[in-house]
Amino acid sequence: MYQKIRDLREDNDLKQRELAEYLNCSQRVYSNYELGQRDIPTDILIKLSNYYNVSVDYLLGLTNNPKRNK
Repeated sequence: MYQKIRDLREDNDLKQRELAEYLNCSQRVYSNYELGQRDIPTDILIKLSNYYNVSVDYLLGLTNNPKRNK
């Protein structure tokens, strides 16, 4: 999961700081999410899912299909 959120961020040419601002957390906290040093709260997973337009299941590694179910 942690590698996926990093890959999505890098694929979208975003900086950790930019995502941290969107998520209303510090860059350090966001960095800890990417490194797996801090569990990602459910509300943050949902925000990331909405931001990247991918399913939470994709972020969690439960599927390789990023598409959301309607």
